[in-house]
Amino acid sequence: MSTRTVVTGIGVTAPNGLGTDHWWSATCGGKNGIARITRFDPSAYPAKLAGQVPGFQAEQHLSSRLLPQTDRVTRLSLVAADWALADAGITPADLPDFDMGVMTASSAGGFEFGQGELRNLWARGAGHVSAYQSFAWFYAVNSGQISIRHGMKGPSGVVVSEGAGGLDAIAQARRQIRKGTPLIVTGAVDASICPWGWVGQLATGKLSTSDDPTGAYLPFDRDAAGYVPGEGGAILITEDGEAARARGARVYGEIAGYGATMDPRPGSGREPGLRAAITLALADAALDPAQVDVVFADGAADPAADRTEAEAITAVFGQRAVPVTVPKTMTGRLYSGSGPLDLAAALLAIRDGVIPPTVHIDPCRDYALDLVITAARPATLRTALVLARGAGGFNSAMVVRATH
Repeated sequence: MSTRTVVTGIGVTAPNGLGTDHWWSATCGGKNGIARITRFDPSAYPAKLAGQVPGFQAEQHLSSRLLPQTDRVTRLSLVAADWALADAGITPADLPDFDMGVMTASSAGGFEFGQGELRNLWARGAGHVSAYQSFAWFYAVNSGQISIRHGMKGPSGVVVSEGAGGLDAIAQARRQIRKGTPLIVTGAVDASICPWGWVGQLATGKLSTSDDPTGAYLPFDRDAAGYVPGEGGAILITEDGEAARARGARVYGEIAGYGATMDPRPGSGREPGLRAAITLALADAALDPAQVDVVFADGAADPAADRTEAEAITAVFGQRAVPVTVPKTMTGRLYSGSGPLDLAAALLAIRDGVIPPTVHIDPCRDYALDLVITAARPATLRTALVLARGAGGFNSAMVVRATH
């Protein structure tokens, strides 16, 4: 076993593209996947826009036996995992059961399942599973369904740290590979665009209420006024570097560094934790800031949070010293799915020598960032930094780099 963890497969279900190639082409082309909600009637709600995965027909990919046992987020996850395994050239039946594991993340994806359970409670009366029990079951089932589907009996788990969880799950996958499991399916897909889920998201007060799909989600813009939620994400196949090389795998890149912190208590006067997370990730990768070629920012579209992120980036790299992009302006914030999707974008950006754009925004001059806007930017890339933050003060940073 080596100490290197590499990515050999990517599966994407995103609001602006189903499948990795479709999504990546759309992302580089600036295609917007944000629109008015169609999964339910949003007219009674103050926020009516979301990034919805278009054209997804679960029955085309999953058996009729499995469909009644799953909700939308699990179906999206299972299909993304299938695509990632195929992309990596992995047939699970050919590998020892305990040489494969699953580490995923979830933030709000269980709402649709919980909503169905509540309907059952109302219909049947007391004495049945509680909503809290249903959520506990859901958090386990998302990774469990992938494990069961592919006969994977190695380490399995679900990380719950809101929007930072996807990167945290990939970091946990790297830990398990370093402990001796050759292959871990990892990443995250979230989906909570349903009435109950929507009420929960509105309660945060962080959602944009604009009805303009091109003007609702504007990170680092002077008019930033909240984010647009979305569904989807990315599932990745991570492998031990030596094992991947031995089987002749095509490698997208290496998970080279990771750092995670918690913000201090509000009002404490202490510095937010994002800068420290970046510093930890760079130290873990044994890199100087000058060696980072692009930053995929979190992009909260909240003025205070945007300022915190901009200050953290400039404190580490200098003013306008590194290109910064937020391609999730085309999809909305996918909660735990955003980090893995950005990581997939970072790996493909390195492969293709192009930085996808941050669309729709007019950058605020107060933030000394070199934002890639309007169109994709050609660039020679070897190393990328991906940032993710979650409600409650979670901060995660991950470094990926080319292996050749």
